[in-house]
Amino acid sequence: MHTIRLSILFIAAFARLDAADPAILRSEFIFDPNPVPSCHATTLVEAKDHSLVAAWFAGTAEGKDDVGIWSSRLSEGKWTVPVEVATGVQTDGKRLPCWNPVLFQPREGALMLFYKVGPSPSAWWGMLRTSVDNGLTWSEPTRLPENILGPIKNKPVQLPDGSILCSSSAEGLRPPPAWQIHFERSADAGKTWQFIPVPQPDGSPAAIQPSILFLGGEKLMALGRTRVSKVFSTTSADLGKTWSPLTLLDLPNPSAGTDAVTLKDGRHLLIYNHTASGRSPLNLAISRDGLKWDAALVLEDEPRMEFSYPAIIQTSDGLIHATYTWKRKLAKHVVIDPAKLGERE
Repeated sequence: MHTIRLSILFIAAFARLDAADPAILRSEFIFDPNPVPSCHATTLVEAKDHSLVAAWFAGTAEGKDDVGIWSSRLSEGKWTVPVEVATGVQTDGKRLPCWNPVLFQPREGALMLFYKVGPSPSAWWGMLRTSVDNGLTWSEPTRLPENILGPIKNKPVQLPDGSILCSSSAEGLRPPPAWQIHFERSADAGKTWQFIPVPQPDGSPAAIQPSILFLGGEKLMALGRTRVSKVFSTTSADLGKTWSPLTLLDLPNPSAGTDAVTLKDGRHLLIYNHTASGRSPLNLAISRDGLKWDAALVLEDEPRMEFSYPAIIQTSDGLIHATYTWKRKLAKHVVIDPAKLGERE
């Protein structure tokens, strides 16, 4: 089992960094006040018109029937008033909670909004809506095929042949480990899907919510959340057709969502909670190879508070945008200059 090699100054570097770091260009709430009591699980995308579109689930509280998918657009420097763009209302009129939206803009075609509907994560199913006007309006919702959940928390990636590769996972639907990751691939813009398993033999860590990184050539890496206090990793040498068994990295994880992105210059960023318990602080780490990681930023650090379920992208202008849950009450947006994120020796 390989482990990630941390800089010996990793922890000290995290202690030195704060929100006043010059790499942070903008930090703001997407909405304030919240039109409903609670929100969670942000997602973020750059639409074809270069506007930013964000979404999250919100309502009385996570898992309540009134929880729907809400969205806002960054237009002319300001976030628009949030609107509810999807609910869990069924044909018989019964309403179920919505969960974990994921926005994705393929190189060709409509903007995609994946989300889940169901009474719980062990019984939810995947849904999809699309937008041809950069998130202003949305198509009627369609249910994904049986056993296909769509991207479970983090954004898909598009492969050189145009295929969409989604990082996904299931909770409580199979024998132990009850948390199991897998991938889902579509070669026809979401019309049909291929289920791609990941080896998790006896003793494998319970893991969910992968993010996908590009390591060069046909090599991919995915990393994410576990129940064993560490970030997991798996790799592929064939653009996601097959994956290695999971290994644990030397980065802590308090059973909380992470996200990651490969930058245009080849470096990788991971946004996560650098702690084995709780969901504060919220941190950014940087790597050139996916093996050695350095502290980059501390985005939030307030004891006993929650800053969680982040999303991170790089836009066409080269800037980094991150969103995350702020104390389960609001959603935060941060803009970061990657040129000012230096690795630390």
